[in-house]
Amino acid sequence: MFTLTGLRLERARASKQSRNERFRNTTGLMPSIKGSSLAIMGDFFFGGKKRVPGAPLPVESPLATWATPVSSGLRVTWLGHSTLLLECDGVRVLTDPVFGDYASPVSFAGRKRFHPVPATIAQLPALNAVLLSHDHYDHLCRSTMREVATLRVPIITSLGVGARLEKFGVDPLVITELDWWEEHTLPDGAMSFTATPAQHFSGRGLNDRNATLWSSWVITTANRRLFFSGDTGLTDELAVIGERIGPFDLAMIEIGASNPAWADIHLGPVNALRAFEMLGGGTMLPIHWGTFDLALHPWDEPVETLLALAERSGARIVTPRLGRPIEPAHVEGATRWWRGV
Repeated sequence: MFTLTGLRLERARASKQSRNERFRNTTGLMPSIKGSSLAIMGDFFFGGKKRVPGAPLPVESPLATWATPVSSGLRVTWLGHSTLLLECDGVRVLTDPVFGDYASPVSFAGRKRFHPVPATIAQLPALNAVLLSHDHYDHLCRSTMREVATLRVPIITSLGVGARLEKFGVDPLVITELDWWEEHTLPDGAMSFTATPAQHFSGRGLNDRNATLWSSWVITTANRRLFFSGDTGLTDELAVIGERIGPFDLAMIEIGASNPAWADIHLGPVNALRAFEMLGGGTMLPIHWGTFDLALHPWDEPVETLLALAERSGARIVTPRLGRPIEPAHVEGATRWWRGV
């Protein structure tokens, strides 16, 4: 059974988010499935083919672009799901790196990713930090983190997740764990990370539900502020984040793996747009879609719905191709590249 010990346990007990050594959402909301669990699980394992692309997704190599300077100060490469390489004011950050083929503990209980990762870990440019939002399998991949551990770059994550990383072979000296509203600045002072509230849950097995914290994140340099949602449902705390730390040059917000049965813990496209507005608007890059079959909707439904809503509201959305580095300041808006699949 997974449990926290030592200083991690002390910090967890001291956290406002912790009750009886388990973390909780501010509202007290617990993850649950609304409706028939049996019907939902049957549809998940045996449901429609539209949940998987009918042909290989186009993937581009970012290597040539990564070798060139960032002219605007901010460049982002979507590598799939919630994995992004952020190049911001000379600092490179990799978010929720999942380079494995399955977002599950075993391959027979999960579907293989829709596309290869556009670059290997060995092909990444030199990193300054890795950011981990929480410990679910589609955000924290054991094989990936074992390889990342060899890079010995700082890893910033939510309270308690460091215990997972140590079991994967990560040196505790490179791990920084934050509670909500705590901030960590890299040694050179060029970038800071703030763990901010999210409405979600954690766990990787049957007996470790909410033993570690989950967070959204604000990434700050002297010139820019970025928001990374991790996983979250719609919560008033998003407006608080926008008021306290915003506005943001780029908001990377989850839109996929949504369903009315678990609408409290994932945004989906409708609530993602609401969250974007609560954060203060600006430019949004939708994430958490297009890589793994984790829900019951057609694979491209979240982004299609989001863009239809954005056209009516005037929200600025960017939808880069997998592996194509973009500088949001130089992009006019969304491209529907997936329609060619």
